[in-house]
Amino acid sequence: MTGRIAIENVSPLVAGGRYPARAVTGEHVPVAATVYREGHDAVGANVAWKGPDGERRAFTRMERGENDRWAAEIVPDAPGRWTYVIEAWSDPYATWHHAVEVKLDAGQGAQDLANDLEDGARVLDKAARGVLRERRTELLAAATALRDTRLPVERRVAPAFALADLLHRSPVRELVTRSEAMVLWVDRPRALYGSWYEFFPRSEGALVPDPSSEAVQTPAHGTFRTAAERLPAVAEMGFDVVYLPPVHPIGKVNRKGPNNTLVTGPDDVGSPWAIGSDEGGHDAIHPALGTIEDFDAFVARAGELGMEVAIDLALQAAPDHPWVTEHPEWFTTKPDGTIAYAENPPKKYQDIYPINFDNDPKGIYAEVLRIVLYWVEHGVKIFRVDNPHTKPVNFWHWLIWQVKQRHPDVLFLAEAFTRPAMMHGLAKIGFTQSYTYFTWRTAKWELEEYVRELADAADYMRPNFFVNTPDILHASLQYGGPPMFKIRAVLASMFSPTWGVYSGFELFEHVAVRPGSEEYLDSEKYQLRPRDWKRAEAEGRSLAPYLRRLNEIRRAHPALHWLRNVTFHPVDNDSVTCFSKRDPDTGDTILVLCTLDSHSVQWANTELDLPALGFDWHERFRVTDLLTGTEYDWGQFNAVRLDPHHEPAHIFAVQGYE
Repeated sequence: MTGRIAIENVSPLVAGGRYPARAVTGEHVPVAATVYREGHDAVGANVAWKGPDGERRAFTRMERGENDRWAAEIVPDAPGRWTYVIEAWSDPYATWHHAVEVKLDAGQGAQDLANDLEDGARVLDKAARGVLRERRTELLAAATALRDTRLPVERRVAPAFALADLLHRSPVRELVTRSEAMVLWVDRPRALYGSWYEFFPRSEGALVPDPSSEAVQTPAHGTFRTAAERLPAVAEMGFDVVYLPPVHPIGKVNRKGPNNTLVTGPDDVGSPWAIGSDEGGHDAIHPALGTIEDFDAFVARAGELGMEVAIDLALQAAPDHPWVTEHPEWFTTKPDGTIAYAENPPKKYQDIYPINFDNDPKGIYAEVLRIVLYWVEHGVKIFRVDNPHTKPVNFWHWLIWQVKQRHPDVLFLAEAFTRPAMMHGLAKIGFTQSYTYFTWRTAKWELEEYVRELADAADYMRPNFFVNTPDILHASLQYGGPPMFKIRAVLASMFSPTWGVYSGFELFEHVAVRPGSEEYLDSEKYQLRPRDWKRAEAEGRSLAPYLRRLNEIRRAHPALHWLRNVTFHPVDNDSVTCFSKRDPDTGDTILVLCTLDSHSVQWANTELDLPALGFDWHERFRVTDLLTGTEYDWGQFNAVRLDPHHEPAHIFAVQGYE
C-alpha cells in the first residue's frame, strides 16, 4: 500500500488477506511491515489493534530492522475476531534529536542551532498538548530550556534529550498513514496445544470364553460404558483429547471382514468409516455401542477427568445409509446405473459411497451443518475430519465459519495426507489443525527442514504430530524395536505443541499385514482388538509410563506450548538432532537432544546458540534431564552420549546460575 508514507508487505497476511491469520489466546503474534518515506526525516510505526469486543488495545510500537522492515508482537487475550492496522508516521522528535546530536558533534554552537532549538521546543509544546498532557510540566520545562539563550547549548538541549525514552513510547505523530485493516482469528489454547489419544470404544469389551472350548476366548463388543472404564488410564497418561473413530451404525451391505477382506461372517463388525445402515446415519449411535445417553455420559466422564472428546466427521456413506435411498442424487451414478464406490488406487472401498458435492450442494451443505451442530449440542467441540481433501475446499470454508459464528470454540482437525498445496489450502480456509508428514520424516535433515517449514507457516497452519494411526504403521516402527517407539514419541511431543498416539503404540504393536505395507496386521479398522493394558504395564511391556512422563513435561513447561519458538543447534552427528524452545513470557527453556538411531550408541558434540537459550556466549549454565533427573554444568560446547536401549534422548530444563 502507498500513501503519504509507504506501508508494504504486511504480515501476518494469509492469501493476500482473503482469509484471517490465526493465533490462540496468549500467543506472541509477530506483526511486520515494510515502511519507508522520502528524504531523511525519521519514520515511526505502530500496530493499532482491536479485540472481539471492539475495544482498542494498547498502542504497540514497532521497531525498525534491516531493509526498512518494522516489527512488533501482539498478544491477544481473548478468542474471537481481532483486527489490526499498521500506522506509519513522521516522527518530528526523532528527526530533531538526530539532527541536533549530529550538529553538536560537528562543533556547531547555539547561533548555528537557533532554528533547530526552536523547532525542538515546538515539538515539545505539541507533545504537552497531546498524548503526554500528564507530563506537561516536564515537557514545557524542557521546551523553556531550549529557548533559554542564557544557558550553554549543551544545557539547553539536555532536558529535551532526556525525554527520548518517553517520546519513543508516546511519540508525536505527524502525516499518519494507515494500512488496510487485517483480520486475526484467535482460538482457545487447545487449538495449538494438546495431547491426543485415539482408541476404538468397540474394542474395550470383555473377553468371553468360547462355548466350544474353555481355552478359547472371543472378544465381546465394547460399549460406551465399558469404554469409559478406559478413560482414567488415558487421563493418567496425561492426554487432553480422546479421539473416537466414527461411532455411527456401520453398513451391512459390502461390509469388510478382517484385514479388509471381502468375505464376512455374521459376527464381523466392519469398518466404522462405512457409515450408515437401516439403524441410522451420521446423527445416530451404533446400537452395539449404546445410546445417545450413554455417549453423553462418556463425554461427561472424560470432562470430569480433564479431557475433551473428539469425534470423526467422515462425509461418506455405506450402500445402505439412509441418504442413499432418500437422496440418491448426492452420489455419483455410473453409466451402468450403479453408484460409484470410493477408491484410492490401489485401495478399494466397496463398503463406502463418496458424496458428490456438485449434486444438490444446497441440500448437502445444510445436512452436514445440521449434523455438526447436533454433535456440538452433545458436548463435542473437536472434530477430526476424514479425508477433507476429497471434498470441495469452498464447502469447508463455508461449513467451518458457519459453525464458528455460532460456536467459536469448536475446532476442526484436517486428516489430509495429500499434496502440500492442498494441506496448506485447507489450513488457510479455516481448519484449526492439520495432520502432517511427520510420520514419514525420519532423517535429521528432513525432520529439521520440515519443522522449520511448519514454524514459518504458523500464521495459519497448526500441526498435529501423530506417531501412528490406524492406517499408518511406518517402517521405522516395524523394524526399529521399542527404542524407536520412544524416539518417535520424544520427537512428536517435543517438536509440536500438539501430538497424538493411536492406541496400541504403548504396547509396541509393530506387525504389518504384509512386507512393504503400512497397514497393521489384524487392523482394528475391521475387527475388535481388545488389549490387556494392566497386564502389559505390570509386566513392564508398556510404554505408558514414558508417555505419561512426556506429557507431564509438556504440561509443566510453557516453552513446549508454542510452535514459532523452535531453534535448531548444530551437532556434529547426522544421527542426532538438537533443538530448543523458549517461552517468551516466563523464560522457561527446554533443550532436547535425541538420537534417530534405535540400534546403536551415538556420540555428538554440541555448538549451542547460547543467546537463543537466554545466555551470553561466554556463560555457563545448569541443565537438568527431566527424564532421568541428572544435572550437568554446560556451556556452548558439550559432548553427549545417547544409548537408545537405555535412554535415546535428553530433555533438559535449562537454568542459569544465581
